[in-house]
Amino acid sequence: MLTDERYNLVKIYERSFRENWDLPAVTDWGTDKTLTYGQLATVIAHLHVMFEENGLQKEDKVALMGRNNSCWVATFLATITYGAIVVPILQDFNAADAIHIINHSDAKLLFISDNIWEGIDLEQIPNVKVVVSLNDWHPISQHMEVAHITMLYIQKQFVKKYGGRLTPDKVCYDERPNDSVASINYTSGTTGFSKGVITPCNALAGNIKFGMDDSHLVYKGCRHVAFLPLAHAYGCAFDFLACLAAGGHSFLIGRTPAPKILLKAFADVKPTLILSVPLILEKIYKKMIVPQISKAPVSWVLKIPYLDEIVLSKIRETLINAFGGEFQQIIIGGAPLNAEVEAFLRRIKFPVSVGYGMTECAPLISFTKWTEYKTFSCGQALPGLMEARIANPDADGVGEIEVNGEHLMYGYYKNDEATRLTFAEDGWLKTGDLGTIDEDGFIFIKGRSKTMLLGPSGQNIYPEEIEAKLDNMPYVSESLVLQNKDNQLIALVCPDMEAADANGLTEAQLEEAMEANRHALNPLLASYEPIVKIKIYPHEFEKTPKKSIKRFLYTNMAD
Repeated sequence: MLTDERYNLVKIYERSFRENWDLPAVTDWGTDKTLTYGQLATVIAHLHVMFEENGLQKEDKVALMGRNNSCWVATFLATITYGAIVVPILQDFNAADAIHIINHSDAKLLFISDNIWEGIDLEQIPNVKVVVSLNDWHPISQHMEVAHITMLYIQKQFVKKYGGRLTPDKVCYDERPNDSVASINYTSGTTGFSKGVITPCNALAGNIKFGMDDSHLVYKGCRHVAFLPLAHAYGCAFDFLACLAAGGHSFLIGRTPAPKILLKAFADVKPTLILSVPLILEKIYKKMIVPQISKAPVSWVLKIPYLDEIVLSKIRETLINAFGGEFQQIIIGGAPLNAEVEAFLRRIKFPVSVGYGMTECAPLISFTKWTEYKTFSCGQALPGLMEARIANPDADGVGEIEVNGEHLMYGYYKNDEATRLTFAEDGWLKTGDLGTIDEDGFIFIKGRSKTMLLGPSGQNIYPEEIEAKLDNMPYVSESLVLQNKDNQLIALVCPDMEAADANGLTEAQLEEAMEANRHALNPLLASYEPIVKIKIYPHEFEKTPKKSIKRFLYTNMAD
């Protein structure tokens, strides 16, 4: 447990607001809206009044669902500094999944973007007392006993409490120990697969400590482009929490992070650190670099010593300028970087490294700066914060990666069985990933025992959830969801031929039925999970003795 007062989660922000009062804190990129630390602290103080007037108690849950913006940031910080527990929900979850999480988490208040609220029926979330807009803070819905709590009423109460104006010396949050719960992050939405990760303040504080003091990735005046969803642990920890703890400036991207939009944002902001998922770098590599190095003159030069360095240096300069030109390094997380891409970037000495983390560790487990990083690894376990080991290694040293340390979750909310299965008897967390650790402590992931896929912006995609829905559709015996080389989802379906034959379906009609299934399935999925094609597989899938499909046999069938 981090007991040093400097790393108490609530006091970190109390101190940051006071020390950075006039500095810019957050900007909604693409708009003229920027909040200084003082203005952000003032919004948080208003939200605390709103919480009090609505009867929110310490450790009550506040659900938060919307795109990256300053209102989202303010709500998250207001919740943890108040002593309540925040429940971030990915904005791309469909309405049914969002409703399930809101109810399962026992949320009392809900802050939500107006467009998302349109798909939710108030009667389906009976425990929520108040729903507040993340667009402009207006109460969307309230129980009768708090119907008088308007924004005007809150402003009057704020004036009474703070004398009309918040000043740095008035920013003082109640004591909150680091062993208290800060958030519950759901790794999925669907009822049968939901796991709410119970994250203590200590885990968030540990990630912040590493970003500020151990690695100096964030510092006063640093600039971040926050395009990963803040409801996802990776972006939340470093583009938001660590950045604002250090006195940095976070530029929030609320749109879909297409490469064109991101490159414009990088040019505008000139970020000092870039957090990304592999897909972004891989797309830029394919569009900007491959066309250059594939041309005959360049491809010949790259084979000639000394001359190749000149060409590679120009490519490196072009790539660095494309990302704004002022960043220390790019950190890749969420999934392994394509080996070909990584090898080329290392060849041109491009400042990139790959880290390793998971929601259950809020998220960081390992990372090493690019100048010391070993190619194809995911860095070393964070010194003084995290440890890693290989459980039951085989003859090649490959086994399940287990971790321990300051960043560990407490378990899964209302799911004792899943919690029990996730921890080893001595308290180490089983990651579900297979790998090795070399003599220098570098972790190399060899494969994932988990089947999670990565969405376009780093969202977790669990194919079993999609398969469970598809398997219930007409003429489907069993299915397998795969990801093709373009990171699109393909469903491989073994059809129910008995049902098809009973209804006299021809081969063409069976394919039409599968296309109809696809159109019926996609509205049930998050926006980053659409199935672009269903392929018919004529045989039952090969299975393990436990009757699990041997997925590795079919991975190449997505293309």
